[in-house]
Amino acid sequence: MAVASHLSFSRNGNVCKISGTQFYLLENASSPRVYASKPEKEHALALEVSTSFPPNAVAFKIAIALAVGMLVGFERESASKDVGIRTFGLTALLGALCVLISPAFGVAAMAGVIVLIALLNVRSLVANHSLEITTSAALLVTYALGVLVGLGHSFTPVAAAILMTLLLAWKVELRKFAGGVTIDELRSAVLLGLIGLVIYPILPDRFVDRWQLVNLRQAWITVVVIAGIAFVNYVLLRLYGNRGLYWTAILGGLVNNRAAVAELMPVVAGSRIVSVVMFATLAMFIRNIAILAMFAPKALFTAIGPLFAMALVSLLLQVGEKDDEPGRELALSSPISLRRVLSYGILFLAIQVLGTIAERMFGNLGFIAASGISGIASSASATAAAANLSASGKIIPELAGTAAVIASITSALTNLPLIFKRLSRPLLRNVVFSTSLQVAIGIGVLAVQRYVHFR
Repeated sequence: MAVASHLSFSRNGNVCKISGTQFYLLENASSPRVYASKPEKEHALALEVSTSFPPNAVAFKIAIALAVGMLVGFERESASKDVGIRTFGLTALLGALCVLISPAFGVAAMAGVIVLIALLNVRSLVANHSLEITTSAALLVTYALGVLVGLGHSFTPVAAAILMTLLLAWKVELRKFAGGVTIDELRSAVLLGLIGLVIYPILPDRFVDRWQLVNLRQAWITVVVIAGIAFVNYVLLRLYGNRGLYWTAILGGLVNNRAAVAELMPVVAGSRIVSVVMFATLAMFIRNIAILAMFAPKALFTAIGPLFAMALVSLLLQVGEKDDEPGRELALSSPISLRRVLSYGILFLAIQVLGTIAERMFGNLGFIAASGISGIASSASATAAAANLSASGKIIPELAGTAAVIASITSALTNLPLIFKRLSRPLLRNVVFSTSLQVAIGIGVLAVQRYVHFR
């Protein structure tokens, strides 16, 4: 049996009729809905809006956007610029709110920010005969960060705002550094990018020998990171090394502990030599903690106690010492060159192979002994080798942390031969006592940790 149905349909805006019955249409991007009465439609619309803009999420976005903008604006305000905390805060808030409304509204608001920047530069050109290029760029970036916040991002805009604020605040230092950059240092930066971004991807991510001792890709990324840390520390030394002798010792120790002590010995007199040795050693401990934190965070639980205790001893021994004096320019060359990077690589591979063979033949004690010997050459490379082996599962994290502590201790002890013949007997006794106290505290904390762990 066939049934015939005759339906008629008409629509006027959001109101439609089906065979004379009136319905109300609610449209959105995902799925249109039809409601039998207008109150039902209005209730559904209110519910849709409330779920699209949940108060807690929107409040969080507003807070992050304002914080990001005000952080950058605070720096601009402190630099006596025409636009500051309020303008930058409102610009970031504008970006966040616009994308909550619609992408098209965000584009229109972007045009408004560009007009604001144009007016800012016209005013600056008339008043000061100069353009506010940096502030204009910062305002555009701040709007983009606000848009990211509105889209639900938090880490990216916050991290970018912090880095942008640092760049703006370091104007004098960066200009000073850029004005004194030599062609060799510029080549070093280019070489660091080359070895990090070009050579690394083409290396095989597997062991290249039958004994499973050498993984070129893992070794290379470790070498790149160590070289990068050394280069950053070298830049900091160039920027802040002249602020005081102790700053020179600390920043020089971050680059190369023994080299900094050797360079400062001939130009420092009296009890300040003890301070130089202690501060350079302190910097070495901090650098090795950072290396462990990057490559083997689990190993840090074992190493952080002894290394922090030895660093604290370095500080406490300087309480009551004479005030700082003007810094010295260290004759440390850039740590990034083809020869130096290859030297880092060869030394790192040698330390890692030595440690692996020692661990296989003599167990944990063999690995610790190998790390201690390697610390004489480079505590950074010894720490990185232990961390790399721990990250790849070759040794347990506790062993890697212990090896890093032993390598740091032997590196601290190697400063003594450098100063043995250059100091008077009282000063030499002072340095030996301070270093011995560091070593004793480090070994003591390490022993207590192991006793508590195995009890």
